Amino acid sequence: MAGVRALLEVMERLRDPDTGCPWDQKQTMQSLLPYTQEEVYEVMAAIEQGNMDEIADELGDLLFQVVFYAKLGAEQAAFDFDSIAAGTAAKLIRRHPHVYAEDGRPLGKNDKRPSDAEIKARWEQIKQQERLAKAPEEPTVFRDIPHNLPAILMANKLQKRAASVGFDWTEKAPVLDKIEEELDEVRVELERGNQEAVAAEIGDLLFAVVNLARHCQVNPEAALQQTNRKFKQRFQAIEASLAAQGLTPAEQSLAELEALWGKVKANEK
Repeated sequence: MAGVRALLEVMERLRDPDTGCPWDQKQTMQSLLPYTQEEVYEVMAAIEQGNMDEIADELGDLLFQVVFYAKLGAEQAAFDFDSIAAGTAAKLIRRHPHVYAEDGRPLGKNDKRPSDAEIKARWEQIKQQERLAKAPEEPTVFRDIPHNLPAILMANKLQKRAASVGFDWTEKAPVLDKIEEELDEVRVELERGNQEAVAAEIGDLLFAVVNLARHCQVNPEAALQQTNRKFKQRFQAIEASLAAQGLTPAEQSLAELEALWGKVKANEK
């Protein structure tokens, strides 16, 4: 663990009140939040690109964020890096009774193991017990869900929690029907011209689409990110094609742009 020790020592030096870095000395958990979010997305981008050197580099940046929070916690005598790691290890052992025995002993290959269905049921039971322990005064399946999650992730988590107590369809057909229903309601409100109602119905439609992604075992955030990249690449191809002729998209009609879009898609195939 020489690398971990070296990183922790660097963090100590950066936060040293006398000889440390002025920028690092000023940081708080709140001020680090935007940097942490940025690092998470950079890790995701590196993984999607498949460059292992880039992945390792971005994971290092994300690890530094964890080490930074751990240092701030240690300065407040709340927690440190070791207690975070130990707590996580204990939690993972507790959540994997199909890998570890009750006393924490790793199960051998000859030990009896539960079925996949039993593993899933046990996982939900353990998570529910942990939520109750964290917030016993809050009698809801939504306890401990952070209120500031991105909307798509929040929708997915709310749906999963409701599903954990049986509030969920077992087939995809009614999920698709719900999307059609919500789309019809958007059309109705568009005709009425009620902007507030339109926004509410579009929210319902997005929630229903996230539900479809969940039922199809598709990560909705990743799926939308993929579509964003695809849209960007296609439109940039249109820009490049027009630039070669000394033209710009703004000079084209919608019909002309759609024709170019069709050509780009055809070339992809």
